[in-house]
Amino acid sequence: MLAGCDALPRPLGGACVKMDRVMDPSRKRAIRLTVALTAALLLASALVYTSFAAGRDELTASQLLKRAKPGKTYVLAGTVLNNSVHRNGGLLLFRVRDPKLKVSVPVRYSGEVPDPFAPGRGVLVDVHEGGTGAFVGEAGTLTTKCPSKYQAASGSY
Repeated sequence: MLAGCDALPRPLGGACVKMDRVMDPSRKRAIRLTVALTAALLLASALVYTSFAAGRDELTASQLLKRAKPGKTYVLAGTVLNNSVHRNGGLLLFRVRDPKLKVSVPVRYSGEVPDPFAPGRGVLVDVHEGGTGAFVGEAGTLTTKCPSKYQAASGSY
């Protein structure tokens, strides 16, 4: 059995160098920090991508009239027009007004209607073209904005 340098391959210079397998602690810390920061950066990037990719744009009535294409679903945002709410059996018929323009679109909705739903209230509903000039609201997507959360506070300070 060979012992010492005779058992080890010799480098080009010919000197026998025994390598210690212990890594320098400062180098080990630097590598760990680099790996941790890289992992954190990847996770943060994934979170940002997921946040922005999951969002859907809300369209007003005028935007919906310009952009609507058959087969696509849109989020319609606006105010329920006064004197436009009618019930026809299980169907709720109403018009959603553009908040800035005097444009409204008819909506046929069948599904659960939130308690605060009323004319003059802000609503969000997923709609698609119904083919008869009205937009069809998808069941379970009608939400009502609570006006108290969106109005300026009174001067009670």
